[in-house]
Amino acid sequence: MTPLVHPDEVEFTAMRAQGPGGQNVNKVSSAVLLRFDIQKSSLPPHVKAKLLELRSPRVNKEGILLIKAQTSRSQEENRAEALERLEALVAAAHHIPRIRRPTKPTHGSQQRRLEGKSLRSGLKASRGKVLDR
Repeated sequence: MTPLVHPDEVEFTAMRAQGPGGQNVNKVSSAVLLRFDIQKSSLPPHVKAKLLELRSPRVNKEGILLIKAQTSRSQEENRAEALERLEALVAAAHHIPRIRRPTKPTHGSQQRRLEGKSLRSGLKASRGKVLDR
């Protein structure tokens, strides 16, 4: 089960988007900057620790996660995209990978490996010089 981010823990700021878009870019604040304080959030401690360990410029020194969304011309769509990206980060941090336990090779696999080695050895041995008698 993935912990959900509470809407009151997220702060949005509207800003002007960068890049092409003509005059619309210069007059409409459609980009959204999402600010999420990791340490003050209600997430489990192991999720907070993983989010704070992210090697990304998105997490600053104060432990605030910043996500900028500006792909859409609509502020609401950018807000939804920023929330989706935050949820994806939290879900990735919540996932605990299973520990790999090494297993021993089976008897059949060992026999097949040895047979292959002996076949290869015989092939290479037959490449030697022919002796004249």
